[in-house]
Amino acid sequence: MEGTSVLSLSSSQVNIYFHSITSSLSSQHARFLNIHFKDPHKLALRTKNQVLLSSPRTALLSPTQAITETLERSTDPSSSSPSSSRESLPKLDKSGRFCSPRAARELALSILYAACLEGCDPVRLFEKRLSFRREPGYEFDKETLLEYNHMSFSGRPVRTRTEEEEEELLRKDEEESAIEAEVLSAPPKMVYCKLILRLARKMLVAVVDGWDNNVLAIEKIAPPNWKDEPVGKILELCILHLAMAEIAMLRTRYQIVINEAVDLAKRFCEGTAPRIINGCLRTYVKSHNDANAVHPGEVQ
Repeated sequence: MEGTSVLSLSSSQVNIYFHSITSSLSSQHARFLNIHFKDPHKLALRTKNQVLLSSPRTALLSPTQAITETLERSTDPSSSSPSSSRESLPKLDKSGRFCSPRAARELALSILYAACLEGCDPVRLFEKRLSFRREPGYEFDKETLLEYNHMSFSGRPVRTRTEEEEEELLRKDEEESAIEAEVLSAPPKMVYCKLILRLARKMLVAVVDGWDNNVLAIEKIAPPNWKDEPVGKILELCILHLAMAEIAMLRTRYQIVINEAVDLAKRFCEGTAPRIINGCLRTYVKSHNDANAVHPGEVQ
């Protein structure tokens, strides 16, 4: 029986609508932020199919069309250095496109976030994004993929001693933002290899299939202030949904998923979000382990 699907947490003032073919939920959960998957053909995506995410590092508005990648940490359990493992992974494949699992996670996150804002099925929105074409004459410079900083995280405020230092930092920031804007607004097929596109879609399908169970889990583990302001935490909640779906549905090793979710939060969220997401997911893994015995797996 179909019913209301939920992004997460309670709000009597806000409704974000999706239409889900697979989602069902009892009426007792209608008090949460409601998401019904609507027919995407009846939905006009705003700003020419773009929804913007903000990176707290530069306040860059990143189009939904392709929030791209940073590098994945190794899936080898014997690896002792996550950062060195990430650096050892290839950034681009032979075709010059992003080829790491992190790219798939960031793309899936951008689509899921846009679907929540726009009110459409994330898998259908993903398919629509793949078929999206830029204006005639548009050319994408693949050299920007080499310059794109995958591990650019938000951090503490930077103090400068002189105006020259400040201007230099701003100049570099603007250059990096321009590169990000070029990459993130490009058609996905120009940015991601086929394997990454398939993996991103697989993650979104897992999110939809596991939505109801994950809503219940989020209700239990999310902090009270997130429950009080769910609309302001849509991106953070999307990261939780994506990570939970990958753990429960795709059987990816949970240590990898948690580390990746924290990195996504560092890159696209503010304040204490990375720490909170880390704690929420560790609590989720423990309860999920107790109930269902999480089995370590690999991203296929």
